[in-house]
Amino acid sequence: MAEAGAGRVAVVERVAAPGERSRLVEGVRAYGLIVAMWVRSTMAYRASFVMTALGNFVATAFDFVAIMLMFSHVDALGGFTLPEVALLYGASGTAFGLSDLVLGSMDRLGRRVRDGTLDTLLVRPVPVLAQVAADRFALRRLGRITQGLLVLGYALLTLDIVWTPLKVLMLPLMVLSGGAIFGAVFVAGAAFQFWAQDASEVQNAFTYGGTSLLTYPPSVFAKELVRGVTFVVPLAFASWLPALYVLGRDYPLDLPEWVAFLPPVVAVGCWVLAGMAWRVGLRSYRSTGS
Repeated sequence: MAEAGAGRVAVVERVAAPGERSRLVEGVRAYGLIVAMWVRSTMAYRASFVMTALGNFVATAFDFVAIMLMFSHVDALGGFTLPEVALLYGASGTAFGLSDLVLGSMDRLGRRVRDGTLDTLLVRPVPVLAQVAADRFALRRLGRITQGLLVLGYALLTLDIVWTPLKVLMLPLMVLSGGAIFGAVFVAGAAFQFWAQDASEVQNAFTYGGTSLLTYPPSVFAKELVRGVTFVVPLAFASWLPALYVLGRDYPLDLPEWVAFLPPVVAVGCWVLAGMAWRVGLRSYRSTGS
């Protein structure tokens, strides 16, 4: 009997694993179809798209203009020169831009919970996360990514970096892993809105606020704050730590050098926790009762 029970458990586990993979594939496919629909809708008015993308580019560019104005009065900020700060800015801005493009619509979840429109997503044969993430996909956010890449390119052309294969590899690793970490924060923040219902600003504090924080070198912040964005909400792995490795700078908090290679691992861990929070939040949803 025990052997038969163990056999049934093994069969269930083998069936469950492909089921999880099929749901993931289904979610990615559904996300792609919804995004394609919104892209077609956007490109139907190309002049409007160009103007809104340009506006997004200019609006985000003012952040770096402010930094340039700051450096017109000082030679260094926290011991970092303008090109070094530009590297931090470009890396965090590009990484956040990627996650904002793919998952920026997650902050609308609280509104859907309040007005009950989330119910319409629950009855569709498509994963709710894919629907919420792709809702009103905004192609204009490419402006933020373009601006971040331009600043990153300026930094790489200006800085005198002794390049090694590992430093070259670190650049795409930093941007992609950073985007994944920010994406996990988007999903975790959206999950929190199942209970808070009006917590989009709390979510924005960790996403938009987080990328603003990573723009500046860690040496200008208190150690308590640096510890918080390293060990609690690990945004430091999205920009600071890998960028400091590329620059050949000392890490904050006397961390060992190998932590610069942990962003992919941290990104996976963040997504596991964000996925668990999303499932718990979705299961606790009880509609508006109206």
